[in-house]
Amino acid sequence: QVQLAESGGGLVQPGGSLRLSCAASTTSFSIYTMSWYRQAPGKRRELVATIASGGNTNYPDSVKGRFTISRDNGKKTVYLQMNNLKPEDTAVYYCKLGIATWGQGTQVTVSS
Repeated sequence: QVQLAESGGGLVQPGGSLRLSCAASTTSFSIYTMSWYRQAPGKRRELVATIASGGNTNYPDSVKGRFTISRDNGKKTVYLQMNNLKPEDTAVYYCKLGIATWGQGTQVTVSS
């Protein structure tokens, strides 16, 4: 069974940056679309970034220009670089491999 391990979350002040990482255990990592989602307390889980196997990326307007998703197929890892963070970015961030495999999440808190 494929496992995903997120890391890099933490507490950051507004305007700060964080980089999340998600390492996958599958040797077929390169063929999968990888995504990052987030879920704030009392809210639905929402998509924040997607990167296809070929490298095409997609973002919602809420994070476009601030967040960047990237992947290193050799390390079987996907990254989420988050800049100019806002308090409303506070959430648990999850990575997803393909359509159904989720990580356990990492907490991001943006507060002064």
